Amino acid sequence: MPRRQFVILSRQPAVDGALAPIGSRTQVIEGLAHCNTAPDAPGGDVLYGPGVEFELPPGQDPVRQMLLSISDDDIAWVVIMRIAREFGWKILDPQTGREFQP
Repeated sequence: MPRRQFVILSRQPAVDGALAPIGSRTQVIEGLAHCNTAPDAPGGDVLYGPGVEFELPPGQDPVRQMLLSISDDDIAWVVIMRIAREFGWKILDPQTGREFQP
């Protein structure tokens, strides 16, 4: 079964043509750690959580967007909606342009 992928963006509007940051790299990693989501090794760009994986752009700080992959549909949506609500992030389906509201 193909994995579904989404883009995580800030809800803040773009400034001067650049995407608004969703947070510093440290803020994103530490914030997601409270949601049982972390890299498998220090400094890793992929954070693994219950049913989800977040891919951070290598070396980007602050983080302006990241890729979300669903690895387990049965538990992923509860986790995704909680994270979107807690952090105020926008979840966008790049195939349809649909935004998921927490």
